[in-house]
Amino acid sequence: MQVAGVDVHVEGEGAETLVMVHGWPDTYRLWDSTVAALKDRYRCVRFTLPGYDNGKPARKPTLDELVATYAAVVDAASPDEPVTLVIHDWGCVFGYQYAMRHPQRVKRIVAVDIGDTNSKAFLASLPLKAKLGVAGYQLWLALAWLLRGNVGTAMTRNMARWLRSPSDPAPITWQMDYPYWMAWTGGLKPSVRVAPECPVLYIYGERKPFMFHSPQWPDRVKANPASKVVGLRTGHWVMLQQPDAFNGAVRQWLDNPNA
Repeated sequence: MQVAGVDVHVEGEGAETLVMVHGWPDTYRLWDSTVAALKDRYRCVRFTLPGYDNGKPARKPTLDELVATYAAVVDAASPDEPVTLVIHDWGCVFGYQYAMRHPQRVKRIVAVDIGDTNSKAFLASLPLKAKLGVAGYQLWLALAWLLRGNVGTAMTRNMARWLRSPSDPAPITWQMDYPYWMAWTGGLKPSVRVAPECPVLYIYGERKPFMFHSPQWPDRVKANPASKVVGLRTGHWVMLQQPDAFNGAVRQWLDNPNA
């Protein structure tokens, strides 16, 4: 179905709905193996972020518009029951904002590799080298968004290769870079502090130059007895680099929320 200008893909017949949202530089196909592992019991709903589909016109949505897209998809996919969000990268950034603004519509969250990145604690935890590294790749991609066209796409694909993205490079274009432009031009403000009250499964890659969460974040997650934190020996794209371990951890938590 099509909702709010995006194509929404639905697989599975389970009673519980999972809404899966990717980040940069991916599309809804990021979740292929996860859907295959879960669709026998769960209804899996996924979409490509607005503007990320290079077969459609470029878009530069606001934070409010992105949250509204999540809301429209959730309401269309599961009008009567709250959903479980399964989110990664920028899908987490925007998904957390949706969950904080609409807590009654989110039953639980599976968050992958992005925690409290809008907190003072996270910024304070980064050493100078990490801060320079973050600024370097984000400003590069913000510039690619500004330049657009073949130059912007070449810059984007080069950065994806440099960051060792395991995703298919063919769909990657400059159109995917608007979150970085937002980040450096005030487009992510005002954002709500990330502190979900629902149960959270936080899965992150341990083999990275730095974490995308503060040292306090795992303890905050585990303060809820129904929540869990899992670290895997991967980089940022956990679901692609160790799909069996990732899908197994997600399935076990979803099937046994009290385990």
